Amino acid sequence: MRRIAIISVFLALLVSCAETKVQDNSISVIPEPMYCRADEGVFVIDKDTKIVVDELSEEMQRIAGFLNEKLSKAAGFELEIVKDGPMPRENFIAFMNAGLQSESYEINVVPQHILVDYGDGAGAFYALQTLFQLLPVEIFSQELQKRVDWTVPCCNIDDKPRFKYRGMHLDVCLHYFDLEFLKKYIDIMAAHKVNRFHWHLTEDQGWRLEIKKYPLLTEKGQWRKETVVGSLSSGVYDGIPHGGYYTQEQVKELVKYAADRYVTIIPEIELPGHALAAIACYPELSCGLEDHYETATRWGIFKQVYCPKETTFEFLEDVFDEVFELFPSELVHIGGDECPKASWKACPHCQALIRKLGLKDEYELQSYFVTRMEKYINSKGRQIIGWDEILQGGLAPNAKVMSWLGEEGGIKAAQQHHEVVMSPHYKYYLDYWQADPYSEPLAMSGPTTLRTMYDYEPVPEVLTQEERKYIIGVEGCVWTEYMPTPERVEYMAWPRMCAIAETGWTRSEKDWDGFAQRLEKHFGRLDGMEVEYCAAFFSPMIVFHKDTPHNMVVTMTVDAPGAEIHYTLDGSVPTADSPKYEIPFSINRSQTVTAAAYRDGRQIGEIKSKRF
Repeated sequence: MRRIAIISVFLALLVSCAETKVQDNSISVIPEPMYCRADEGVFVIDKDTKIVVDELSEEMQRIAGFLNEKLSKAAGFELEIVKDGPMPRENFIAFMNAGLQSESYEINVVPQHILVDYGDGAGAFYALQTLFQLLPVEIFSQELQKRVDWTVPCCNIDDKPRFKYRGMHLDVCLHYFDLEFLKKYIDIMAAHKVNRFHWHLTEDQGWRLEIKKYPLLTEKGQWRKETVVGSLSSGVYDGIPHGGYYTQEQVKELVKYAADRYVTIIPEIELPGHALAAIACYPELSCGLEDHYETATRWGIFKQVYCPKETTFEFLEDVFDEVFELFPSELVHIGGDECPKASWKACPHCQALIRKLGLKDEYELQSYFVTRMEKYINSKGRQIIGWDEILQGGLAPNAKVMSWLGEEGGIKAAQQHHEVVMSPHYKYYLDYWQADPYSEPLAMSGPTTLRTMYDYEPVPEVLTQEERKYIIGVEGCVWTEYMPTPERVEYMAWPRMCAIAETGWTRSEKDWDGFAQRLEKHFGRLDGMEVEYCAAFFSPMIVFHKDTPHNMVVTMTVDAPGAEIHYTLDGSVPTADSPKYEIPFSINRSQTVTAAAYRDGRQIGEIKSKRF
């Protein structure tokens, strides 16, 4: 489906003559740089071009190696890497540490050479990601491209990120994904200058991290006996065991892989709720109100939560001790969301603890639980971040908040001078439909379109200038209830993640029209990276609004620049000669809207149809 849409577009955009070399010198970078000036001319990379570095450190050799890796696949040659000495007169790409701030860089391209100034390895790496996007899109190909001039348009770029935290989340508990896919996921993140991978490792439906002191967590807790089919209310199960976990050696491998690409992995160990997989392995961690516990086979919220007793705290401290050995990240995510209080209300130990501590209710008991774990985690030199429910009953002294229920939690935390990552579900949850649910695969909710995600401004206006500095970044969340395969994850995440990446990096004054134009070229890069993205960008979205009991008002939109929508109301296939959509109109119960997007007389994307 996606390939057909993209091929139809790019046939119109790219020179198709087999004897002609491909050359596109336009500047089109995602996320958009802070400052970019296009100049006349191009620099040509050939097999004689040299990479000059001011230090032959392992870090700079690795960064230069990423350039050679892409050139080797797509161009069939690699460049010599030389240490700064007598500078070549021309035909070189130089990386020089100019003492810029962390993650920032400057690129100056003239016909004779490319100069890259940076402040640290991350800045040099991000400059390289921009350089890749200045090259023809074929640089992302996994196969040799024979008819391409490897030109870089002359330009001057001065760039730095807006936020220090630019995150992407992946839940591997609802469905397990292997290490190779996680590496690809990180590669795509890094190409978009996303620098935090929030790895959701424990849930009611499965425990995915090897903890050597508690082997049952993976021997038993990785498995659920079956999985609900379709929506949560279906009541149908597939009867197929689902499991998978990551050994500590695999975790170390992935942490290094990510760090080499300037991505920090933030592990999430859920507490005190979403703990059923752990409790099924070690029932003594619960309030003991049931005779039997098993890993959840459906989605949702479960009443079986950790009991705040010494046995539980000892278990969690042991778990985090092993987590700290694996993950160097200063931040660890402790969840804190969706913790039902029914078990605590019925538990004699919990009620006695509430009285002993002088707490008002079970919400304050949750605050006690989180604060106690924060104290232990802080003692190990780490900081906690949690979903905004950790505000309930009082925020732990040093906690950071990931605001998912909306903006309110983030606003309250910032007003209390706690750092916040904005991830409101109705803006940044990638398990929501991205187009009309009528024609999309099963999803959690929505739709939350590409345009909706792009337009979101994560710093609420209600905050004062002083409070706004506590909004440290953004994160897109991928919950995998309805994403059983890597292909489905990619389909749901991209290109919407491109919009989130741009918000995290680029200045607040964004330009949708400019982004849409850049994104159209960017699809070619995603193709090269073999990303199975959603191509709804090229297809019309049909929306019905109830007018009267017998009529609906129809509105239609398409994201692709310069496209117009043509439609029919009798179910026939629209052509470029069919009526053109210009303003909303009404239909009755007997009519079916069928629409297609056209540009320059050619159909792009898919035909969409919707009945009253």
